[in-house]
Amino acid sequence: MDWNILGLARHGLNNFEQISIICVVIVAFISLIYAWLLRGTVLKKDKGTAKMQEVWNAIRLGADSYLSRQLKTILPAIAILTVALFFSVYVVQPSKEALEEFSKYSAQQVQLIIAIGRTIAFVLGASFSLLVGQLGMRMAVQANVRAASAARRGSNEALSIAYYAGTFTGMLTDGLGLLGGTVIFIIFGKAAPDALLGFGLGGTLLALFMRVGGGIFTKAADVGADLVGKVEKDIPEDDPRNAAVIADLVGDNVGDCAGMAADIFESYEVTIVSGLILGLTLVAITGDLKWIVYPLLIRAIGVISSIIGTFTVPIWQKFPIKFLKAHDAEEAMFRSYEVSSFNTILWAFILAIFYAGDWKLAMLTAIGVGLAVAFNPLTSYFTATKRNPVKGIVKSTNTGPATTILSGLSVGMESSVWALVVIAISFVGALLLYSSMGVEYVLYAVAMIGIGMLSHTGNNVAMDSFGPISDNANGIAEMSWHDMDDKETKNARQIMADLDAVGNTTKAITKGVAIASAVIAAVSLFAAYITDIGRVQLQLGMPLMESIRVSETQVFVGLLLGGALPWLFSSLSINAVSRAAGRIVEEVRRQFRIPGVMEGTVKPDYAQVVGISTQSSQKELIPLALISVLTPIFLGLLLGVEALGGFLAGIILSGQLLAVFMSNAGGAWDNAKKSIEDEPRDLKANTGKGSERHKAGVVGDTVGDPLKDTAGPSLNPMIKVVNMVSLIAAPIIVKFSIDFKNMDWGKDWLVVLIAVVIMAVVGWAIMKSKKEIPLVATPTTVSKK
Repeated sequence: MDWNILGLARHGLNNFEQISIICVVIVAFISLIYAWLLRGTVLKKDKGTAKMQEVWNAIRLGADSYLSRQLKTILPAIAILTVALFFSVYVVQPSKEALEEFSKYSAQQVQLIIAIGRTIAFVLGASFSLLVGQLGMRMAVQANVRAASAARRGSNEALSIAYYAGTFTGMLTDGLGLLGGTVIFIIFGKAAPDALLGFGLGGTLLALFMRVGGGIFTKAADVGADLVGKVEKDIPEDDPRNAAVIADLVGDNVGDCAGMAADIFESYEVTIVSGLILGLTLVAITGDLKWIVYPLLIRAIGVISSIIGTFTVPIWQKFPIKFLKAHDAEEAMFRSYEVSSFNTILWAFILAIFYAGDWKLAMLTAIGVGLAVAFNPLTSYFTATKRNPVKGIVKSTNTGPATTILSGLSVGMESSVWALVVIAISFVGALLLYSSMGVEYVLYAVAMIGIGMLSHTGNNVAMDSFGPISDNANGIAEMSWHDMDDKETKNARQIMADLDAVGNTTKAITKGVAIASAVIAAVSLFAAYITDIGRVQLQLGMPLMESIRVSETQVFVGLLLGGALPWLFSSLSINAVSRAAGRIVEEVRRQFRIPGVMEGTVKPDYAQVVGISTQSSQKELIPLALISVLTPIFLGLLLGVEALGGFLAGIILSGQLLAVFMSNAGGAWDNAKKSIEDEPRDLKANTGKGSERHKAGVVGDTVGDPLKDTAGPSLNPMIKVVNMVSLIAAPIIVKFSIDFKNMDWGKDWLVVLIAVVIMAVVGWAIMKSKKEIPLVATPTTVSKK
């Protein structure tokens, strides 16, 4: 007996596949319910003393204010793109798959259905990405004061609060991502990629906005606070006398929590988009729907594995069997990741063998999971305080800031090479498994590695959010607890300092995973781009593009320009941090000149610095987004589809190397500074806080801050925005791009004019990003304590 659950039989799904798809939706809701339960668990904990709540409230108000301002900035851009996406469908006729799925309707009606579906999916993707970022950040803000308060009762409770709050964001990412992608598949079936393009672009664009804005905000405040507070005034990191300290703590939330969550969410979606597009090609070859259904089922298995793994984190520190017991928070998190990985790989093989009849699919999942696991020790080696690279940077501080910076640059460069080697090995695995079956299978295999790598998104986001939560908790403790002679206070402060150090390592690791997943997602989109170009060319009766030939001049030009774009993007974002940090330095110095601030009898005006960071970060959002969206369209129209393919390849290679270099160099400098801060303070022996070595470490850290938390992470969504825009614009580029070999000015003048206008807008965006703006003054109130 053939079933027809929710009309799924019309897509050609058998009974098992229909039940499986419904189970995927149920798993998505389980993920959201688990997130809600974790939220309740965290919110039940107490918020500590009145002083702690005062500091916490200032952080909360600053973060809320920033996100409200950001939303107002990006909404007009989202509205314009929504309209553009609707009309993008009308460039070519509907795909064969779309006509088959909606065979009851005429071609014009199917086109309207796809246009509406893509538009709604775009809004849905943007909304989900916004929800993940905003709710995740608000949960982190709620958790930081509670984690600080719990430190007085012991390490395990503080760890549980910080990690479970991060897991809330992770499971929200899992649940909304899985729900959105699966529901679109249920509605559109084999035509789902047409709508999923909108879903992916919506999530990617919001991630770009949140990554860029949050990164500039957090590092402008951090650099400004460190340069004046630590280097000039020789006061502790989170000293309440520093006017930039609240902005610094706010920045941890809007950058690392909101930005990272949105970033990984869109990677989660983009891999599904590319997987289904490439799977559709195999469905056309084999007639078997397993190529589309299997990725969705693996995602559901990954969600269940993440729930099991994240739930066990606090248990490992109290585990009764000695050799399995975790010795610290970092080991407990790694152990939970291993539990999730084992569960996913086990069920992947069961599913691949008994459903798909192809064990090689499970091997692809295992390679993806293994790739994510491999980045834990790889990133940890180059950024952890116990490892030789960071010890080498610490040693170089003996001879000043210059050698400190040089040694950090060396560490970052080497780490980028090994990260690329690991990714290349995973691609070779895909080649070995499927090369005998044809190029289409190899491209699909690469996409499946990406899906396997992000199957534990819940764990990844939890580990990342743990960093800023523990950092904020440590900052609240430092600003609120002044009785260091009290044994309980001293112990609690040490617990928070230890968790903060672990958080720095987990943040660096998850940044590495995010960058690697961005590269694999981009490679998958690149493969989907080639596939989609061929489909459109076939539909228009044009010669098929069988390969992208670097020997062609226009392709080589595209490759060069693609390699250059990440450098331009990074330059503009770092320059934005530099400008904003300079203004914050001036403002903090001004406030230190106010009588009573340095003595601690007058409270600084924290809101003034929060205002400077907010205004500076919002200025960059639209220009950098315009550069990402318009550059591929300009290049494609002017130089053609092959050149755009070269452009995408250049971005992927250059962007990956640059992003890992910046992320790991910054992480290594940060932990080198923390290593010196953990030393006993002895200015004669040049050790500890306030020493010349410490000042050299602070300089290295402030150089690395915008690299690891602004420019590096911002490249992830930028790479995927460019690839998504290229994929969506592929029909336009195929139909209207200029053929230099057969150029006809009577027909092509309009395309040239449009390309020139687009280039002019990109040029304006670059100049706009570089231009100084007068900051609107925030009302200043200086009050007695």
